[in-house]
Amino acid sequence: MKRFLILGWIALLWTGILLAQTSDVVVSAIVKDKDSRKELGNVNIVLIGSNIGTVSNADGVFSLRIPGEGIHKGLIVSHIGYSNVRVSVSDLMNQEKQPVIWMSPSTMLLKELNVFGGDPRELVEQAVMKIPQNYSDKRNMFSSFYRETIQKGRRYIGISEAVSNVYKTNYKHQSVAHDRVQVLRGRRLASQKKSDTLAVKIVGGPTIPVFLDVVKNGDEFFSPATIHLYHYTMLLPVSIDDRMQYAIRFEPRVVLEFALYRGTLYIDQESLAITRAEFELDMTDKDKATQFVLKKKPAGLRFNLQGVSFLVTYRQQDGKSYLNYMRNEVRFKCNWKRKLFASTYTTTTEMVMVNREEQPEENIRYRDSFKQGEIFYDKVDEYWNEDFWRDYNIIEPTESLESAVKKLKKQY
Repeated sequence: MKRFLILGWIALLWTGILLAQTSDVVVSAIVKDKDSRKELGNVNIVLIGSNIGTVSNADGVFSLRIPGEGIHKGLIVSHIGYSNVRVSVSDLMNQEKQPVIWMSPSTMLLKELNVFGGDPRELVEQAVMKIPQNYSDKRNMFSSFYRETIQKGRRYIGISEAVSNVYKTNYKHQSVAHDRVQVLRGRRLASQKKSDTLAVKIVGGPTIPVFLDVVKNGDEFFSPATIHLYHYTMLLPVSIDDRMQYAIRFEPRVVLEFALYRGTLYIDQESLAITRAEFELDMTDKDKATQFVLKKKPAGLRFNLQGVSFLVTYRQQDGKSYLNYMRNEVRFKCNWKRKLFASTYTTTTEMVMVNREEQPEENIRYRDSFKQGEIFYDKVDEYWNEDFWRDYNIIEPTESLESAVKKLKKQY
């Protein structure tokens, strides 16, 4: 079995670009649960009748740059376990205060579960068999926005962002061999304190949409050759985008020379398309898990992996599903020999596809692509300025991230 490991420094980074027009408008809002009044993160927002979209941040806030003619259209707001909400763009623009979009938990009921005799493994097998039907049979060029943060304890010590093009071949075959990423523009901020410097090389980097495409990267995740590696359990169904989903828990059922995964797959009840995957690296054997994550460290440094989690979502459009949003979090502790206390680090990367072009005239050439083993941090020398993303769709920063940027900027 092939292992597609994408290498990168702790300061990983990504990309996604949306060309702006002079008539572009920006709409912003905050998404909240109608019952609990709590903010909702990772909510999907799409301009109706277009490929333009984004996601809300951890505070529930989003902003979306759309062409001027989109003022008369609406937005579809969707989230797992909630009913879709349709919002008028013009209504959002006419409000003086920041608009609030209220989402109600879905009350849709699933019909009696008697499909495939209730065998969850057979359901996953059928979903894999239907990948060529449910996902694009054409080449696609995505524009995307990526953000990566590094925290030492609760304090941010590094923030990196980028826009990029992501080229995906068709889904007729479960292969990512020719999928590529091209970094277009990026910026970074890092702590200038010597005590915050840690030259550790771990799995990650701008090629995250290649590795984490669980539908397309069958050698790493789910394919006819790898399905038997896991045990499957049916969970209670949920609603995503007003469509009922089977929720299937998977866990390793065999022991291999490398670490496997455990988590939950969401499969559309009608089309059997995989719409969402929430999973983590199996930590039963910490040495194997560490081998997957850690690629290089200084001599004398103790590296203690705490956990690795992933989230991947797909968005349906015109009967096909497309890669939409990815998030990865790595948690570990480090300390030097002869030192009593260890420091806790968390690296978080997230990427959203903000636009899509079908059958692009040109692909990303290999020489222009970001390659395995390259270090993003060394390729970007742009530091923070207020107007850097003026013409791009981005994931809005949280309040804590905005505060961290202000502190890091003072160090420069």
